[in-house]
Amino acid sequence: MFDKYEEFKVDVLRLTKIDLNFYKEKQMRRRIDTLATKNGAKSYAEFVQMIKTDKEKFEQFVNFLTINVSEFYRNPDQWKLMDEQVIPKIIKEQKRPIKIWSAACSTGDEPYSLAMAFSKHIPLSDIKIMATDIDKQVIEHAKVGLYAEKSIAAVPDDLKKKYFTKIGNSYQISDNIKKCVTFKEHNLLKDTYPKDYDLILCRNVVIYFTDEAKNMIYKNFFDSLKTHGVLFIGSTEQISNYKDIGFNRMSSFYFEKP
Repeated sequence: MFDKYEEFKVDVLRLTKIDLNFYKEKQMRRRIDTLATKNGAKSYAEFVQMIKTDKEKFEQFVNFLTINVSEFYRNPDQWKLMDEQVIPKIIKEQKRPIKIWSAACSTGDEPYSLAMAFSKHIPLSDIKIMATDIDKQVIEHAKVGLYAEKSIAAVPDDLKKKYFTKIGNSYQISDNIKKCVTFKEHNLLKDTYPKDYDLILCRNVVIYFTDEAKNMIYKNFFDSLKTHGVLFIGSTEQISNYKDIGFNRMSSFYFEKP
């Protein structure tokens, strides 16, 4: 029987350092109950014991919890705006190298997309991207840089030809793009935020969090940006109190620190 959720949250925090209090409870409980049942657990206590003793099930749980959905150049219209307006603005106003943070980067599609997008404007040596995620598994996947054809479908043809090599039915990102990106583990709800970034991307992640957690995250991003730095959020998200935080809105999904 799946009760005693408060105790389960304490166990999960101790085991994974993920605080379920920051997630919308109804949505998250439904996801967890499905996974636990699929693995044969009949209660939260039984499921906790399972992920304590089975490394594979532990990794599966963290991966399931962190909801990894990603693809290159996701929402192409927003990337077009990036290419035509945001990147030229950043290059004009900020010093080199350009410092970028791809937060909750999942399997690396986003930070590698960023490197390719900036490569049309400045040398790769001037692009420094930190890509972070809470999930070790997806970070390891990202470091390998091997993707299915479907994942790279939206990549412009010239960049696809320049930066990918076909290996069987998959596509390998080039080492030149890889060198622009450093991957690290980071928990947006717990860890210290880095500083002095020209551009931060955090897309389609905070929709799973409570309003309190969202507010904390966006305030932290504001503090992490340089003056005239830009925050790029997802198509399913909005920052209703962006003025209170201090942002100027450039468009529906781009916000500038004045």
